[in-house]
Amino acid sequence: MLDTDQLIICEHCDCVYHKVPLGKHQKALCQRCGAVLQRYNGLTLQHRLALSITAGVLWLLANFYPVMSISLQGFSNSATLWDSVRALANGPITFIALVAAISMIIAPMFQLLLLIWVLGFALAGQRSPAFSLCMRWLETLRPWSMLEVCLLGAMVAVFKLAGLLDVLPGIGLVALAVLSLLMIRIAGRDIRELWDALP
Repeated sequence: MLDTDQLIICEHCDCVYHKVPLGKHQKALCQRCGAVLQRYNGLTLQHRLALSITAGVLWLLANFYPVMSISLQGFSNSATLWDSVRALANGPITFIALVAAISMIIAPMFQLLLLIWVLGFALAGQRSPAFSLCMRWLETLRPWSMLEVCLLGAMVAVFKLAGLLDVLPGIGLVALAVLSLLMIRIAGRDIRELWDALP
């Protein structure tokens, strides 16, 4: 009987390959369509869990500290990510507020909670309760988590407003930038390696 654990399927053209061990800076490409099948990660379970907890702390900072502060003629104001969602909800495009809340706040939060849950058990050498469901949700949430889009929008706003007002980037913006990079590193496509890493 064929051992399917050692097979990998290309997401784009469904071509099937045997998994190969990769060295540092190596990646496996599909011979049919050229898509990336595997990348060398180099993160151990301990590294991934530590980075996930760090990302959780950064998520708190990004959500509850001001992303930017603006001032003009003695008047000043600051805004967090929650403030931006509330401002959208009060306007004529309330539906966009829901999409923004999901992509900037809710999806990343659930990703981090699921990662910490799965990796906490993985560190003990076992699969977490509802492991399959958690892994499917991690894969489902990945396209919905758009922190880098939010970061780009915040950076554009800072540069645009800098010519008109006194703009000071806040702790939330710095935390958001680092969190965006961490989420790409710990919650990317290579999270699938956990299927093989655990019995």
